[in-house]
Amino acid sequence: MPPTRSSINSRQEPGVKLLSANHMLTRGQTKKEDHIVSTDQLISRVTRSKADAKAAYNRLSRWYDLLSGSSEGRFLRLGLSKLNVKEGEQVLEIGFGTGEGLLALARSVGPTGRVYGIDLSEGMLNLALAKVNQTGLKARVVLKGGDALGLPYKPGSIDAVFMSFTLELFDTPEIPLVLEQCWRVLREGGRLCVVSMSMPPEPRLAVRIYEWAHKKFPVYVDCRPIFTQQAIEAACFRVLEVTKGAMYGLPVEVVLAEKPAHQ
Repeated sequence: MPPTRSSINSRQEPGVKLLSANHMLTRGQTKKEDHIVSTDQLISRVTRSKADAKAAYNRLSRWYDLLSGSSEGRFLRLGLSKLNVKEGEQVLEIGFGTGEGLLALARSVGPTGRVYGIDLSEGMLNLALAKVNQTGLKARVVLKGGDALGLPYKPGSIDAVFMSFTLELFDTPEIPLVLEQCWRVLREGGRLCVVSMSMPPEPRLAVRIYEWAHKKFPVYVDCRPIFTQQAIEAACFRVLEVTKGAMYGLPVEVVLAEKPAHQ
């Protein structure tokens, strides 16, 4: 009998707490209501609206590479190397920003593959389209403006999904919904790679300062550290590899996972 998402999750070790908006799930439990218990250890909420986020990234788009390219770029490249996209694959990047990841993915899939991308910001979309057109990779790339809470792709149509500094932009209740969308569009055995700021067990000064700024200036500091690996495991993906690093003293995780195939 092929494993269900609940049975896959039940093979993981118990006792590690996974976070949602006001509750958590204990690994090894399903999402049934009687398995949900309270917790006082929650990641910060994202309080700015989607409209505010869209407007902010539209304004930032022309300067984003200058402001964040050097710091985020090395983790983006690390995530792409872990995803290890092959020629002919169908790949989706969620939150593609200015398009640096798209270009690398388009080169990897070759002329027989296809790269899809979705981003909330029209400014980022237009900038990424211009880069794709300038590099002669237009035939391999299909971009859309939109929200990852409703991915416009058919179930099982994607070989690999990539997110770099995007998952932590979603509000806490939305994180499992985004990962559920990733699960839906991925084929069995498909891969997911998430690069994200991560919440350590004992946050140090840099994390505490960043969390303060996030709460004080939610429109401008709109992301925050999350429990990246645990969230991916809670969505029933099988984690293959976790690479940890730091950016300006803030922990970063690169998590490679797969959607288990039927056995």
